[in-house]
Amino acid sequence: MDPVIVVGAGPVGLSLALALARLGVPSVVLDETPGQEETRPARTAVLRPDTAAFVGRLGCADALESAGTRWTAWRIMRRRRLVERVAFAPRTPDDAAGSAPASPVHLPQHALTRALRAALAREKLAEVVTGSRLADLEQDEHGISAHTRGPNGTWWRGSYLIGCDGPRSTVRKLLDIRFPGRTAVERHAVAALRCELPWPGEALLHRSPPRQGGGPGNEVSARPLADGLWRLDWLLPPGRELVTPDALVARIRDSLAGWSGTSPAEPGTGSTGTGPDGDGNRWHGPGRLVPPYELLDTGVHTVHHRLARRWRQGRAFLAGDAAHLLGALGTQGLDEGLRDAENLAWKLGLAWHHGASELLLDSYQAERRGAVAARLRAADQALPLLRDGRSVRWRTVLPGAARGRSTLLTDGHLGRGPLGAPPVYARTPLAPPAGTVDGPLVETVPGAPVVDVAVTASDGSVVRLHDRLGQGLLVVLVAPGTTVWDRRHWQSAGLMPRLTSAVAALPMSAELLVTESYPGAAAHTVLLVRPDGHLVTALAGVRPEEMTACAEAVRGGAHGRGAGAARRAGSEGAPVRPAGAGGPAGAGGPAGLGTSGTPGAAPELGRAHSSDTPDRSGTPDRSDASGASDGAERGGSGEGTTGADGATDSGGAMEAGGATGARGAAEGRNGGAEGGGTTGSAGTAGAPSPVDPVGTSMLHSESD
Repeated sequence: MDPVIVVGAGPVGLSLALALARLGVPSVVLDETPGQEETRPARTAVLRPDTAAFVGRLGCADALESAGTRWTAWRIMRRRRLVERVAFAPRTPDDAAGSAPASPVHLPQHALTRALRAALAREKLAEVVTGSRLADLEQDEHGISAHTRGPNGTWWRGSYLIGCDGPRSTVRKLLDIRFPGRTAVERHAVAALRCELPWPGEALLHRSPPRQGGGPGNEVSARPLADGLWRLDWLLPPGRELVTPDALVARIRDSLAGWSGTSPAEPGTGSTGTGPDGDGNRWHGPGRLVPPYELLDTGVHTVHHRLARRWRQGRAFLAGDAAHLLGALGTQGLDEGLRDAENLAWKLGLAWHHGASELLLDSYQAERRGAVAARLRAADQALPLLRDGRSVRWRTVLPGAARGRSTLLTDGHLGRGPLGAPPVYARTPLAPPAGTVDGPLVETVPGAPVVDVAVTASDGSVVRLHDRLGQGLLVVLVAPGTTVWDRRHWQSAGLMPRLTSAVAALPMSAELLVTESYPGAAAHTVLLVRPDGHLVTALAGVRPEEMTACAEAVRGGAHGRGAGAARRAGSEGAPVRPAGAGGPAGAGGPAGLGTSGTPGAAPELGRAHSSDTPDRSGTPDRSDASGASDGAERGGSGEGTTGADGATDSGGAMEAGGATGARGAAEGRNGGAEGGGTTGSAGTAGAPSPVDPVGTSMLHSESD
């Protein structure tokens, strides 16, 4: 069967290719760039615990520890008062779960991308082709073909194709998929600098800082990085005025002086109080002490909120910024992109090895698009309250809400609540049949991420539950006291023989694990966990029929098409390079206690040469084709901003020059909601959210 084609070599595309390689699925990554990641200290990523664990499983755990940092606490200040402080759980050798939340990982995005590239370079089942710009797509019932231009321009043949090519996605345009939403929801000035702040290791969100006017719209955050670096973000007022270098430096000095306290004016300086600037860089204005700092990088980060109409069209999928843009109120677009990759990888793994039902492939859009749409709706509801709280009442915007604004902001930054918590796939089409589950047997609801408890594997090793994700189904037995006994005894006693037989008979690869305890679970509770860590169901005891029904539901009922039939259908008319690369060992699943298919040899990653396919040099270039107007696409993808960089950061555009343009809002043609303001159509109570669920009107400013 042909490899999977991944378009785009950003963190999402590289993560997806790595996850597929772990599943024994070959892939080709088409990279439009030369493959050299630009060093931008001000362009960073904040990974929540679940996405950091996913990246760590892909072979980048060392990079997360060396290039990233975990905060010791998160604090919110308003004016000169500490409003809230959240302490994070310290990292211990066994990572024992405690009452304190786990810290996110903060690291430069170029460091993450380089680590993913290095891990992918070690994979024999993956190939990154640089200088390959996608120009055209063609798909049929057997596969999909991609035409690239550049030094490596040719036709590529694949089984599936995933567009991970960012906000201006060529894949999305070639598929004629609309990308409605709002432009310039928020703008932030960004700086990366080396300095010492009064809270080493702690991240800070300072609302209405007194040295910057103290107004309700002022906000600055400081987040520590490794090696004594900090990333500072200032929320900019609505509008399109330029952020000059002098203005940005003034913001830096004002913030640092405010956090470092005041000092009496130097003797002999008169009323100005100014002192040495150069290397000392200490005195700034009357009585203001600016600590020494080294400015490394600056930019302007523009946040857009957009959601693609469809995430799947035949054998083509969208993921990451190509499918969604978000990032206001502390939410992280990269987090959602990595969740896209994790969700899609195991489903494509099943499809590649064993064939897949339409239900399984469609579940990617149903689950991930629904989760991101809910996140965008929550942000659109909270924006009027948090950015213009004087004119909006709490209970009008958030009925029944009792939390303060600072807590809501903390949710977005720390990955809690509707703004940031990992998604719950409560209405997934892969849910078990009705009547399979007796009732809530554990604290985790079906569809929610499982708790990372310690588990004992079949070889007797004690590991974390999240470390076993990414392959097949996990079957976890809650058996208190098992660690006291030797594994040879409890593996042949009690429920274990029957449970082992039931796991071996499941219709998809599975691994049996045992845990001492799980929140809310009684002894002999059996948990079924999907490869992406979401709970399928909890059963009271060993129930083979129910377990089989749940496994069939997880794989979308894809039992009518065997691996051989799927491979024959996928390979018809699909030219590959004659040089053979043997199939991956154990490609059907992990070496666990479950069953797996026995796929044939995987073809070597390769392109369809001109001798294998007709010459399509006369095919018109449709890279700019889109159902929506070209101006609307440019406005929605952040092209309304200008600068030397133009790279995206957390769902927006990063500009090295610090200047922002007005072309995006003008060309986006999204009416009053896109005029550069922060509230748009969500500013009035009862107004429809700019981002609605699948099957409903998305935006009144873009017709179908």
